[in-house]
Amino acid sequence: MFPKPHLDRAAAALAAAKAHGIRIATAETCTAGLVSACLTAVPGASAVFERGFVLYHDSAKATGLGVAETVSAAHGAVSGEVTQGLAEGALAHSGAGVAVAVTGYAGPGGGSSTHPVGTVFVAASRRGERTLFERHFFAGDRDAVRLAAVAAALDILNRRLA
Repeated sequence: MFPKPHLDRAAAALAAAKAHGIRIATAETCTAGLVSACLTAVPGASAVFERGFVLYHDSAKATGLGVAETVSAAHGAVSGEVTQGLAEGALAHSGAGVAVAVTGYAGPGGGSSTHPVGTVFVAASRRGERTLFERHFFAGDRDAVRLAAVAAALDILNRRLA
C-alpha cells in the first residue's frame, strides 16, 4: 500500500521509539489516519504504536486534543501553532512518549493565498523536549499531497526521536 521509502521511515521511527522505551501517538487531519496506517503496516508495530487521533472537521482541528480556540482563531485551523498543539495534545491524551501531528490542505478545495492547496504543517512532540514543527508545500493532486505529508510527518518524527 505504501512505497518502500515510507515504510523504511516508519520502521526507523518504530525502532527508535522501541530503543527509547516509548510509544508513539499520532494526530492527523488531512492525512486522515495515513500516518498511523503507514506505521502499523510495519510488522511488530503493536509493540510501540499506541494510538492515533483523526480530527477532520474544522471544528475538531481547531479545538481538538485541548488546542485553545484562541490559537485557531488567531492562526487558522491549518497552521504551525495548531499543529504543535495537536502534537502536544496527543501526548497529553495518551501514554505515548512521542507524538506526531499533521494538518494541511490536500485539495482540490480549501487553502488561501497565504496557505494554498498543498500547504502542510507537521509537528513532533516528545515528553520533556521542545516541539518541532515545519511548513511544507507539496505539488500534485490530493493523493500526492497526502502521501508527501505522510513522508514529512515520518521524517519529523524520526528527527524528534534522534
